[in-house]
Amino acid sequence: MPKALLLENIHPFAAASLRDHGFEVETRKGALGEDELIEALEGVDLLGVRSKTTVSRRVIDARPSLSAVGCFCIGTNQVDLDYAAKHGIAVFNAPYSNTRSVVELVICDIICLLRRIPAHTHHMRHGLWDKSASGSHEVRGKTLGIIGYGNIGSQLSVLAEALGMRVVFYDIEEKLAMGNAQRCDTLNELLEQSDAVTLHVDGRKSNTGFFGEDQFEHMKQGAIFINLSRGFVADLDALKRHLDSGHLSGAAVDVFPVEPKKSGDPFTTDLADEDNMILTPHIGGSTLEAQESIGHFVSQRLEDYWENGSTMLSVNLPQLTLHACRSKARIAHLHDNLPGVLARVNRVLGEENINISAQSLGTEGEIGYVVTDVAQMPSDDTLKALSSLDGTIRMRVIS
Repeated sequence: MPKALLLENIHPFAAASLRDHGFEVETRKGALGEDELIEALEGVDLLGVRSKTTVSRRVIDARPSLSAVGCFCIGTNQVDLDYAAKHGIAVFNAPYSNTRSVVELVICDIICLLRRIPAHTHHMRHGLWDKSASGSHEVRGKTLGIIGYGNIGSQLSVLAEALGMRVVFYDIEEKLAMGNAQRCDTLNELLEQSDAVTLHVDGRKSNTGFFGEDQFEHMKQGAIFINLSRGFVADLDALKRHLDSGHLSGAAVDVFPVEPKKSGDPFTTDLADEDNMILTPHIGGSTLEAQESIGHFVSQRLEDYWENGSTMLSVNLPQLTLHACRSKARIAHLHDNLPGVLARVNRVLGEENINISAQSLGTEGEIGYVVTDVAQMPSDDTLKALSSLDGTIRMRVIS
């Protein structure tokens, strides 16, 4: 019986679905460090993680039998994708399933900060009745600057405009503007006119420290800042300086450079004493609806890969969309992208007079993936020959 390990409170739907597909499933509430993860992965075929568990080169080297990793979240920077691919480990994520949840939290943060709800709540809790409109604003007519106009940024654009906001955005790639949103040619152009600035950039290493002192300096007097993207993107020390100076009127931060491994662990931040501040523990996509959707989506990708060899929506392997095998067996061969591999696979099968009923090939960068449906089960010698072909990364038989 194949085995799956699910960490970090992944929605129970995922475990139930994998069990329905014949997996023995172990679940754990928190994240695991490297040594703990290596120990826990003994005999495991599929691993499910969220954002706190790192699947490093050391982990991959220690557990070469691992077949796939499901990231039950948007980001995949917790997995060494290239190294996983070179060792035959497919990686899947859920790039769209919690988009709406993140967008709604951003809208909530914008309204609360412009109305100074965190500050008023703090005063009330300390016995101060401060009934004043000072510093409190409607969102209607304000300018929202969206940095990163992907799935989340573009959907946020639509909802913000429905609230009466003017929307400008900046992205390093060409993106189609939604509604009346306007593209800015430079980041500073966006910063200098936005009443609210929100980050929605991806987890690539080049975005580390992307938003720092210079960017905060260019923000409009009295503006608010929101980061629900990645913790390493924004300089929180610089943010605090601009809040303390009165340059910025408020901020909401959901992600941090260093975060606890599991719920209940202690956490401190210098931003905790700020007046008009919203601090949340990386819950941008954490709604019951989103987590159920992610559990369904990623578990289905893992099941399709294990049962059919389908790499549809894999983030690190050539993508082949495959349905259930109707032949005697299916041979999935992952290899270095070298000339002539397909011909060599077919020659090995031909030497045993094995009829090929269907075949698919995909390549991406340095990796090639050929899936062959055959009319009879190859002999052990033939399978050994296929797994010994030059450039073979991993071969498995699906029947």
